[in-house]
Amino acid sequence: MGEIQARVEAMLARVLPAPRLAPARLHEAMRYAVLEGGKRVRPLLAFAAGEAVGAPRERLDVAAAAVELIHAYSLVHDDLPCMDDDVLRRGRPTVHMEFDEATALLVGDALQSLAFQLLAERELAADPRRQLEMVQLLAAAAGSRGMAGGQSIDLDATGRALELPELESMHIHKTGALIRAAVRLGAACGAPAPGAEARLDHYAKAVGLAFQVVDDILDAESPSATLGKTAGKDARQGKPTYVSVLGIARARELAQELRHNARDALAPLGAGARRLGELADFIVLRKF
Repeated sequence: MGEIQARVEAMLARVLPAPRLAPARLHEAMRYAVLEGGKRVRPLLAFAAGEAVGAPRERLDVAAAAVELIHAYSLVHDDLPCMDDDVLRRGRPTVHMEFDEATALLVGDALQSLAFQLLAERELAADPRRQLEMVQLLAAAAGSRGMAGGQSIDLDATGRALELPELESMHIHKTGALIRAAVRLGAACGAPAPGAEARLDHYAKAVGLAFQVVDDILDAESPSATLGKTAGKDARQGKPTYVSVLGIARARELAQELRHNARDALAPLGAGARRLGELADFIVLRKF
């Protein structure tokens, strides 16, 4: 994990505009939003999926960076006063607090554009049609039928009680879509055997939901210093979570069920999928 995290950090540092380039303040804020923070779960998943299908690391560098740029943009916008109105992210002030709201809005826009620039300008597949499919995949995961749509549902659900199927649908879009895209992009950088992509997608759906279940548990139980973001925010804002719908004990059970579901999906893929199994463990057993 440490090796891949360092590799992704170096790649992100290379592709983000240097702060000395105009507009300097925007570029400084973009680097502030992305670098030196986060667990890089989505890049780790992209690399692990790519490893399972023999993808070259140079291609995975690009796919992983593109997914992480989309994730970073979503966090910057998620923290804005018009969204979740948060002041702490990754243990330091959010972008709109460190800079200003207008800059934070532009940071998100620019990071999203940079992600697609990377996918378009670097060779990720021998067949151009395959690479075009990768661009489409990430666009769909980030759009109204994916992450952005999930955020819209989340905002609309504030202060309302949701049934479990509604909650799952929200997080399949808000959190799960980009995690699923990370796995699928990593696999697309290689040559999956027949049936492997379906197995990897099944795995990705399970770990995507598991990630959110654990996030909700940690938000309810962990202090801000541990999380690196404001703890207990969901409950104060009246947001439906797996904890509010199921309770802590059942939410923990669900996380474990999803972990085993993810691992079961990998079983036919053999030793090459070992990293993905370990990441399912990490996602469910993490403490921050």
